Amino acid sequence: MRVLNHQDVEAVLSVEACIEAMQRLFEGLGRGEFFQPLRSRVRPEQSPNWLTLMPALRLGARRLWALKEMAVTPENAARGRDPIEGAVLLHDGADGRLLGIVSAPALTAIRTAAVSAVATRALAPRDARTVAIIGAGVQGRAHVKAMRAVLPEAHIRIWGRTPRKAEALARELGAEPAPTIEQALAGAHVVCTVTASAEPVVRREWFAPGAHINAVGSSAASTREIDGATFAAASVFVDRRESTIAESGDYLGALREGAIEGPEHLRAELGEVLLGKHPGRERRDELTLYKSLGLAVQDLAAAELALELAAERGKGLEYPW
Repeated sequence: MRVLNHQDVEAVLSVEACIEAMQRLFEGLGRGEFFQPLRSRVRPEQSPNWLTLMPALRLGARRLWALKEMAVTPENAARGRDPIEGAVLLHDGADGRLLGIVSAPALTAIRTAAVSAVATRALAPRDARTVAIIGAGVQGRAHVKAMRAVLPEAHIRIWGRTPRKAEALARELGAEPAPTIEQALAGAHVVCTVTASAEPVVRREWFAPGAHINAVGSSAASTREIDGATFAAASVFVDRRESTIAESGDYLGALREGAIEGPEHLRAELGEVLLGKHPGRERRDELTLYKSLGLAVQDLAAAELALELAAERGKGLEYPW
């Protein structure tokens, strides 16, 4: 049994390798190769954080169970800490042996941004050259690296709630700081919203015709980044329909406002686009939106890859179990 801490994961798992692993993962999900129940959350009344449990099983000859457990503390973002603290446990799917324990914050940052890159490659306009990153925290940093992996020539703008932090990140990563969200979005072909906001941070009129949006920051029914008008105007693609309908504040907020009528507004799952079951973007001026909630199967695939690479390179700590 191998244990990987934050530094181990960052040392072995490149965003480029994770992008290809997430591509294969979503193709497999589209073929029905995984068992993926909804996540469960436990939050006592007036608690500043909650515990989330995310299980998944890969079916077939190489069965694997994964469980991600994490304490989610939104206020951590303002403290300069990752809002997610926890671990991913990987079990042999046949006999249940514990194979590894992997740092959840490091893994989540890389695999989430990698999935946005897969969605961008599948749904963004082919001539995309300008990227706006809305949020300058852990996911903002990870998304700059992921966007550069699939759009190496792109000009990247970064907006953050704390201007000094956004400016520092932009300098470090060779991007341009934007003083306002509206200025960050002006003419942007790809937009990644990666904030901890509970209320919409963007407006429909700020998006350029034909833009692609990766809506990432909200992963609970009580939070949202995307306004109802944008959600209604966009061709919406999701990681999984069931999860979006049950858990997405962006979807549920638009539904409550009457901006959309129901699940029929969701065009397809990302895996269906990757397998050619849905064409994805159909017009150059089409506004596309990938609603990313994050799935336990992503953690399963990313943890498996990180453990394999760590074993090859002698990283992490190995224990008899």
